Amino acid sequence: MQKVWMKFFFIWLEKQKELNSMKQFYHFIVKEFYHIFRDRKTLFILLGMPMVQIIIFGFALTNEVKNTRIVIVNQSTSATAMKLVEKIESSAYFELYSQTKDPSIIDQLFKKGTVKVALIIPHDFAPALIAQNKGQLQIITDATDPNVATALTNYLSVIIQDFQKELNPNNIIPYKMEVDTRMMYNPQLKGAYNFVPGVMAMVLLLVCTMMTALTVVKEKELGNMEILLTSPINPIKIILAKAVPYLLLSIINITTILLLSYFVLDVPINGSLVLLYAESALFIMVSLGLGLLISAGTDSQQSAMFISLIVMFLPTVMFSGFIFPIENMPLPLRIVSNIIPAKWFFIIVKSVMIKGVGIQLVWKETLILFMMMIFFFTMAIKKFKIRLA
Repeated sequence: MQKVWMKFFFIWLEKQKELNSMKQFYHFIVKEFYHIFRDRKTLFILLGMPMVQIIIFGFALTNEVKNTRIVIVNQSTSATAMKLVEKIESSAYFELYSQTKDPSIIDQLFKKGTVKVALIIPHDFAPALIAQNKGQLQIITDATDPNVATALTNYLSVIIQDFQKELNPNNIIPYKMEVDTRMMYNPQLKGAYNFVPGVMAMVLLLVCTMMTALTVVKEKELGNMEILLTSPINPIKIILAKAVPYLLLSIINITTILLLSYFVLDVPINGSLVLLYAESALFIMVSLGLGLLISAGTDSQQSAMFISLIVMFLPTVMFSGFIFPIENMPLPLRIVSNIIPAKWFFIIVKSVMIKGVGIQLVWKETLILFMMMIFFFTMAIKKFKIRLA
């Protein structure tokens, strides 16, 4: 009977130790929240910077070309030519800067940078259109920026094609081939559809990685980290307690970014919101683990900030795929992009948010992020233990 009571006593004692350990873990988390809320600059970086960046990137960083000034050299006096000019002028992509009959003005306007594109309508445009069902037009663009020039040419060509269909609704031209073009998932070709997922990846990676690295290194500079890690409290719980507040605050950032994307930038959320949050939480854990790993190898906040910005910001912008297409890069750079966590999260967010796919189509990217999370946390904990040895 005495042995049974002793067994229950030891079980109860172990339970009390576990409860005390959980209480200590909880108090460490609360302490971290106090540190964050007392530092207004840190609080602004955590909660304010994602809002500012998503608005700036959403409106400023775009591959769309709108309100581009165009000069139209209209040498025709026909009503058909005037209708074409009116159609171009009413488009959201072009702003009519000038309408003239002198083509020599184009070179001057291009050199001054006043306009980016010009359209020449010859004097025989309407007669040729009536007699031959074929009117000649010339589009001239400033190709110093080839991407913009290509986009403007495509926009103007589509407007002209639509105008031609309006003139000939019954399609009576013999042997004419029509190409039906359809843009799936983003029919209006809005840049925000591509930049919002990229900004989500960049903001979460920078904020989580940098702030976690800084908060741990700050404890080292003050001499508190060595004391904490040599205390009876499990070092792993201390390290995790540093990461938990930033995990919760990053979830708030995700909510803010999604709300701004949906209501301000008109970016839809076609997939599962639960899956999107789960994938975001996984990526946040990857970023936190990376921040802890950086903090393990640095002893000053300046070094931690420098490494976080240089090592993470440039690779995220260059190799995540949201600004520069990875498919166009040389093979060595495509291989390097595979070790950038933001690349895989960017693919996941685009697939879930824009395309509306489920976990069955993003399981590979999810598995890669999960393995990265395990690796970063394992290396971070190992580094901290080595420093205490």
